[in-house]
Amino acid sequence: MPPLATDQFDYNLPPGLIAQSPAARRDQSRLLVVDRVSHTISHHTFSDLPRFLRPGDTLFRNNAAVLPARLLAKRPTGGQVECFLLRPLVEEHTWRCLVRPGRKLPVNATFTHPENAFSGKIVDKFPDGSAAVLFTTPTGEPITAVANRLGQIPLPPYIERTSDAPRGEDLERYQTVYANRARQVAVAAPTAGLHFTPELLDVLNTQGIRTAEITLHVGLGTFKPIATDTVEAHDIHRELYELPAATQRALFPPLPGRRIAVGTTSVRSIEHFLSLHTLPLPDSTTHVAEADTFIFPPRPFRGVDALITNFHQPRSTLLCLVAAFLAPNSTEGIAWLREIYAEAIAREYRFFSYGDAMLIL
Repeated sequence: MPPLATDQFDYNLPPGLIAQSPAARRDQSRLLVVDRVSHTISHHTFSDLPRFLRPGDTLFRNNAAVLPARLLAKRPTGGQVECFLLRPLVEEHTWRCLVRPGRKLPVNATFTHPENAFSGKIVDKFPDGSAAVLFTTPTGEPITAVANRLGQIPLPPYIERTSDAPRGEDLERYQTVYANRARQVAVAAPTAGLHFTPELLDVLNTQGIRTAEITLHVGLGTFKPIATDTVEAHDIHRELYELPAATQRALFPPLPGRRIAVGTTSVRSIEHFLSLHTLPLPDSTTHVAEADTFIFPPRPFRGVDALITNFHQPRSTLLCLVAAFLAPNSTEGIAWLREIYAEAIAREYRFFSYGDAMLIL
């Protein structure tokens, strides 16, 4: 099979369809339902989801919480610094970060919060442009505690906010209602889960729909477009994930119903795990690994029977995954995906993180 040209996953999106804020109520987002058997699509509201699920189905959902990781500070000269916490490093109080302006912050450069809530020192720079930053706080508390008090939610670049924009709505809404707040390991929300409300989850539970927890540490790579001419030449990002024993068991027969992945992060975790294991791990062992699976057509799926997802950016790896899922083991999903997205644009669905959803059955 010849390589896949990346421009097959490109499309023109009117800027006005990029959702800048969430729906007034989470489950009032629109829901485009794709039936792969009948090759049809239909249009609904996310609160209609119970109509399409059956007793015994299991929702595999990513419970990672988003850390308010965007911190503002100043250099000794008074220049402003933006520091974005990515992940902790082995050294105590040292984090891998994105810092701006990077060129003005070489190794040994320092910056301080205007109210002295923390200070940072660049102790190393990495080839990808990130930096190792050593943080100190007046009381010795971790920088994550400061971030939860003062940090901004690290919204994707296509959501526009001013530096002094209120943080309240985004703190609440750029987070799933089932996020494990003790696991603030994501720099981006698993956005397919943003549409669920506690009330909707109660309805699904009463209906006999099960849930299984996954924790995937969503990284910035999820926003990285494919810059190569062919899909295969793209260097896929890696993301740490954790699959508890109960979740592993829910992937293997006997299955009471369908395995429904909430979001592409759940798909990556499941498919990577099943590429390594044909049975659950023994006893209560949690599987921890880095997902480096690049899913694009033609691709079989071992552990996902249905998918809930948002509408993704052009030339993104997530768009490739959805095309593969529309028609497993073939490339026919690419053309169908373009038709579906054209229909969504014509009907003015809202796109990307705060946008509407799609259910693929």
